Formats: sequence, C-alpha cells, structure tokens
Amino acid sequence: MLVYDPATNPLNNNEWAFPLTEIIHIAGFALSIGTIAIVDLRLLGLGMRRQSAAQLLKDTAPWTLMGLAIMLITGPLIFSSDPLMYLANRGFRFKMGALLIAILYNYTIHRKVAQSNPSQAIGAMVGGLSLALWVSVVFGGLFIAFV
Repeated sequence: MLVYDPATNPLNNNEWAFPLTEIIHIAGFALSIGTIAIVDLRLLGLGMRRQSAAQLLKDTAPWTLMGLAIMLITGPLIFSSDPLMYLANRGFRFKMGALLIAILYNYTIHRKVAQSNPSQAIGAMVGGLSLALWVSVVFGGLFIAFV
C-alpha cells in the first residue's frame, strides 16, 4: 500500500507556494462567480437592465469558463497538499457537493433559462437559486478552516 507523505508535496516545502496557489484559486472563484452573479442579478431584475440575460450570458461566458478553469486546476493542487485532511473535513465535502451541483445547474437550467427571455418570476427563481448555490460553495470553502 502506498502512503502519502504531505512533506513531499512542493506546496508544503516552500512558504509562498501554498498561499500563492490559494490566492490564484480564490481569484478564479471571484472571476467565475462574479460573472455568473452578473447574469443572476439581471435575472432577478436588479441590474444591467439595458441588456438581456442572454446577452450578458454570452458576453461573460468566456470569463466564467476561464475562472472555472483556474479554479479547477488550482483546487486539486491545494487538495494534494494534504488529501487525508481534506477528505476528513466536512466543510470540504460540503464544498465539493455544492460545487458539483452549482456547475451542473449553471450549465443546464441556468443557461437555458437565461437564453430564453424568461418571465420575471422564473428569472428570479433561477437567478436566486444560482446565487444561493454559489454562495454555498464559498461558505463551504470558508468552513474548511473551522470544522
């Protein structure tokens, strides 16, 4: 059986490697969630009223994808620094579940509704749920340090 020793991970051997990776991870999160929130706020009728949700979705899609890519590259790097600790952490497990649901929701229901010029009620429901899912991911990440 192979045993993992966190001391052999480069992120644990340099005082700047882990914090820098985490900063890049959080920047990826901010980029992806920020661009998704722009569309959500439009669906809620709270901003960017001159543009449709469909146009905002089209304009922000490359930025959202870039943020998700950054996040999905740096996340496993951070996880590799101490996988046993992360797997045992309820906050981490919650974050991963919320992340999976949020990504699936974003690229299915959210996208379809945003592209369809929905009624105010449907837009508000879809945008509100999207914001709640992404906030859940962020809170799961924050609670990794506290549980």
